[in-house]
Amino acid sequence: MKVLSRIWLLAGFLLLASCGPVILSSRVQSAPPGWFYPNRVEVVRYVYFPDYLIYYDLYLRQYIYLENGVWITVNVLPPRFREVNLRRSRFIHIRDYYGDRIDTYHRDYNLNRGRSNQDVRRGRGN
Repeated sequence: MKVLSRIWLLAGFLLLASCGPVILSSRVQSAPPGWFYPNRVEVVRYVYFPDYLIYYDLYLRQYIYLENGVWITVNVLPPRFREVNLRRSRFIHIRDYYGDRIDTYHRDYNLNRGRSNQDVRRGRGN
């Protein structure tokens, strides 16, 4: 009888645990910030907030933002971002980059975003 009750208890726990969103990041033991709440399983390292030029590194749990042409890495955003609500801000999960140089990624992939008449990587225009 004890074994049967333990099995039911385990099954109930697994059922309840599966009700919420599943978050799989590059660092499983630490929970991501409150604004990162996907509705499916994803493996990402960076989240990008294009309206503010802010990246969040899920692995290091740090913000990376551009200030005077220099990428700054901090644990807490400075006061100038105090009014920014990241829970309500538009963000992009960076699914195809796991390296340490987000400045290089940003230069290569976001600098010319939205310019459909240019092929920047090949150096040709349409």
